[in-house]
Amino acid sequence: MATWGSRGLRGSLLEEMINYTVEDYRQKGLALIQKIPTPITPVEIDQESRHITLAYFDKQSTVDYIGAVQGIPVCFDAKECDSDTFPLANVHEHQIAFMGDMEKQDGISFLILYFTRRDEAYYLPYRDLIFFYNRMKEGGRKSFRIEEIDKTLRIAVKNGVYLHFLETLQADLLSRG
Repeated sequence: MATWGSRGLRGSLLEEMINYTVEDYRQKGLALIQKIPTPITPVEIDQESRHITLAYFDKQSTVDYIGAVQGIPVCFDAKECDSDTFPLANVHEHQIAFMGDMEKQDGISFLILYFTRRDEAYYLPYRDLIFFYNRMKEGGRKSFRIEEIDKTLRIAVKNGVYLHFLETLQADLLSRG
């Protein structure tokens, strides 16, 4: 069972960048996307500072973000990786199932992957994620390399705080026909 503070804050810089971007999109009327909080049960609270010091996750969450872009339902998860190989263990089966269900409802599902050593972010469409996931399930690699992802779906970082993923989302939509 995961505890608060163990691994849960690893992607906080990436999430800050995404949060800043989605707020900008909201203000401009381009999209309405919300961060989905992970439900926790506090176990220990520092009485002096009133901060939670130990907690357990109540249940499995779905994805990090959900919303709509110009009337199209979207959901995505944000993942960081410190090497050129992304372990599929970082995406849980229930998340992949949720993303698949979103796609079945004519929504768009994807990952935003941030390769920290390269300082590069990519949009990974659900179709690519499920390809890698099925390959693993069939006995193949339990990861995928940065060389395997579509480099045309690199997300532009602007002003050091914006991750403009709507451009790559649009490219994904156009590729679907």
